Amino acid sequence: MRKPEIQSEALNTAVTQKTLIAPSILSADFSRLGEEIEDIEKGGCDIIHIDVMDGRFVPNLTLGPPVIKHFRKVSKLPFDVHLMIDEPINSVADYRKAGADWITIHVEAASDVSATLTAIGDLGAKRGISLRPMTPLSAVEPYLDQVDLVLIMTVEPGFGGQSFMPEMLKKIRTLRPKFTGLISVDGGINVETGRASLEAGADILVAGTSVFGQEDRAQAIASLRRAAGK
Repeated sequence: MRKPEIQSEALNTAVTQKTLIAPSILSADFSRLGEEIEDIEKGGCDIIHIDVMDGRFVPNLTLGPPVIKHFRKVSKLPFDVHLMIDEPINSVADYRKAGADWITIHVEAASDVSATLTAIGDLGAKRGISLRPMTPLSAVEPYLDQVDLVLIMTVEPGFGGQSFMPEMLKKIRTLRPKFTGLISVDGGINVETGRASLEAGADILVAGTSVFGQEDRAQAIASLRRAAGK
């Protein structure tokens, strides 16, 4: 199991800091997304987390490749595109072309997980895998040598603003000694839950309302980073 080869200079620098902050634009003001992205980039975040939902795998519908293509015009930060969609193999090329640096799929949503991860790698993107809270960690373990990132969901995927499930910390603790890539945590992240996630072994905090719900995004990002003592 290998450490990911980080192509982005910004992300490479951030990885040396250990803790990465990835605001989720699901919680942003959709009427001014370009400005919101510029604001968090100026505020010091490391990654832009983009949630994509198809209304089938999860009961919500969000944005697609044409919108992400416009995001790329306003930010040079790495985009981690979290695909909460059925059969993502049919769409990964479109998201890569739109500007995705990382493409994260759900183990529950792909009929051939290995082939989907291979397709992502062949496109030159970094490969991520995620799982719902009630899905056992064993479901992703067969693919750990194929991925650069594992995204642990600490809420049920589909909607922002949910409460953190502390029982998911056990997944992070169990995964950490088995996986040398990056562990990302998404759902109900604030300073307190972020600290607990980092102590369990996480590298990336995906934060929605705890960043976009604050007037001073730079301060919000700095507060999350301080959760790790960094």
